Amino acid sequence: MLASVVAKRLVSGLCQAAWRPAATGLVSSRGYRGESPDDTRGDLIEIPLPPWEARPDEPTHIKKRRLLYESRKRGMLENCILLSLFAKQYLNTMSEKQLLQYDRLINEPSNDWDIYYWATEAQPVPDVYQGEVMDMLKEFTKNHNHEQRFDAPSLEYLEKENQ
Repeated sequence: MLASVVAKRLVSGLCQAAWRPAATGLVSSRGYRGESPDDTRGDLIEIPLPPWEARPDEPTHIKKRRLLYESRKRGMLENCILLSLFAKQYLNTMSEKQLLQYDRLINEPSNDWDIYYWATEAQPVPDVYQGEVMDMLKEFTKNHNHEQRFDAPSLEYLEKENQ
């Protein structure tokens, strides 16, 4: 009886091992591509965005409100959280030069993933977006204080500032 149990385990172990990739570093690529050609991405359409324009005559308090809104309403949740918390912490103390850099950074690139990759230092930042604000954003993204950043901040802090 003991011999039959050992034999069953030995056989099942051999069968399972036959289905696993070898331990030599080979990885099985199990997927079906059929007769499809390589993806030329010809079905993608590029939607032209209006070019970013600086607003030199915009009053500072209006610019800060607009940038706060634009920081909160992003195309992807990761940037919504990151930029809205960044704006909460830094927007009211930014100089005019920094506000202009921040405005350009969050509104000129057409792809939100680019901003995220630059902030997390996954990709190099183009020279046009290098500056104080990008350095501040990169440092903020590192989250040295280990804050829990799961959601954009509520707007209650704005009421406290107005009182």
